[in-house]
Amino acid sequence: MKNNILLFLLLSVLGNAQVNRFFYEYKFIPDSNDKNDVKKEMMLLDIDKNGSNYYSRDKFVSDSTSMADLQKQIKGGSGNISVNRKENSGQVSYKVTKTYPDFKTFLLTRVSMDQYKVKEDQKPEWKILSDKQKIGEYNAQKATTSYGGRDWIAWFTTDIPFQDGPYKFYGLPGLIVKIEDTTGSHIMTLVGNKKIESSSTGSETELPGNVRLVGIGGKEIEITKDQYKKVWKAYVNDPAKNMREMMMRNGGDSNTKISFRVKTADGKEISDPNQVFRDVEKRTKETLAKNNNPIEPDLVK
Repeated sequence: MKNNILLFLLLSVLGNAQVNRFFYEYKFIPDSNDKNDVKKEMMLLDIDKNGSNYYSRDKFVSDSTSMADLQKQIKGGSGNISVNRKENSGQVSYKVTKTYPDFKTFLLTRVSMDQYKVKEDQKPEWKILSDKQKIGEYNAQKATTSYGGRDWIAWFTTDIPFQDGPYKFYGLPGLIVKIEDTTGSHIMTLVGNKKIESSSTGSETELPGNVRLVGIGGKEIEITKDQYKKVWKAYVNDPAKNMREMMMRNGGDSNTKISFRVKTADGKEISDPNQVFRDVEKRTKETLAKNNNPIEPDLVK
């Protein structure tokens, strides 16, 4: 009877063009040399009849607010655009999309000033075990997989009839309510859910052709995982290359003005291009050194 009720609810939700939103607490250790520094991020998994989207709640709110402010300034026609990002703009910048029923999976992520849509070519291969336990309010069963350079332990529940889960994980006979790698570096746990109207999930807003804002909007470059690995390696070797090339491409266009500005740790603004590039390289290498424990090591080898 319980399964029949859940099936009825599922069909009802999909028929009314609603979205099932699942809230996952994501705990992760960005620096393998500092395992006491555990970060937390609230992630959203939105599921409708067409597929699912997994992304940071804080980043979504921050981007939506910044985009609304940007659109307001553009409509104002003053010619001067200034966007102040919220301090709490999220620690997780990527997004994962899956389409039903084939579960075609893409990772949406940025490298420097470009946004990439990376097609996933590996399907999680699960080993379902007999172990069972209660995860929150759900009866869950254990499963394991090796994926992206890590070994994972997942707990799924047939109480929720979606064969989906956080990040790129899917394919179990129910929703994944908890998954963690065997080192304890990445843990995603379901902490709540609700139904929302499909329009509440928001959508990407395209920026005008002459406006480019790092981290918000823009067209995605669809590439394979192997192509992405090459892009990432080039970025690590030369973090400011993209910025330099952009300035060179537009240097002869009198109608285009490109300027880069950054603020140092003490609040001082730098506008000299060469100094900006040096600062970007320095900061990027420092950031990469402190974020050496990614969720998918195989993608950034």
